[in-house]
Amino acid sequence: MIRFFNFLLGTIFCAASFAAEIRLPLETEAFKEDPGAEIANAHCLICHSVEYVSIQPPLSRAFWKSSVQKMQQKYGATVPDDQVERLVDYLTKNYGATTNVAAAYNPPSSTQKGSTDILKGSQIAANYGCFGCHSITTKLVGPAFREIAAKYQSDAEAGSKIAQQIHQGGSGKWGPIIMPPFPKVSPGETKILTEWILGLIR
Repeated sequence: MIRFFNFLLGTIFCAASFAAEIRLPLETEAFKEDPGAEIANAHCLICHSVEYVSIQPPLSRAFWKSSVQKMQQKYGATVPDDQVERLVDYLTKNYGATTNVAAAYNPPSSTQKGSTDILKGSQIAANYGCFGCHSITTKLVGPAFREIAAKYQSDAEAGSKIAQQIHQGGSGKWGPIIMPPFPKVSPGETKILTEWILGLIR
C-alpha cells in the first residue's frame, strides 16, 4: 500500500513538473509588441485570443475601427473612448492589409476579371461591420463566408436568399444566434457583396 502511495505521489509530481514547463507561442500569449499593444492586451484578451484577430482578412483601418466599435457597443468591450484611435492604429499596422495577407487570402490582381468588384465586396463587408461576426474561412459568431458560399453554390436562388438574409436578418439557418438586419445596405452594395461571398469558393 505504501509502495503504491509513493508511486502515485511520484506520478502526480512528474505530471505537475511537465505541465509547468509548457510554453505557449508568444503570439498566443500576447499581441505583437508595438505602441498600442498594451491596450489590446488589457481589453481584447478578456474575451478572445490573439488568433481571433490574426485570422481576420487583410483589410483597412475602417474595418478595424468598425470592429472595435462593434465590440464596444454590441458586446460591452471596456475599451475607453479615448484609447480607440490608438488601438485602431495598432491593429491596422500589425494585423491589417500589409501584415495579414499570407494568413488570410490573396486578393486578385487588377488584371483579373471582376477583381474590382471582389475588392469592393470585402470593403462593403468591412464598412458594415460584417467581419465582427464572420470571417472568410473560420466560424466566429456566425458562419464563415466560405461556408455560406458552399451551402448555396448549387442553388439558383442563392443571390436572392443571401440578399434577404442581409436585409432582414434572422436565425435558424445556422443555429439559434440571431443575425441583425442591415436594411441600409443598398441594392447595388448587396449585389456586389452577395457575388463576392458566392465567389469565394469558385
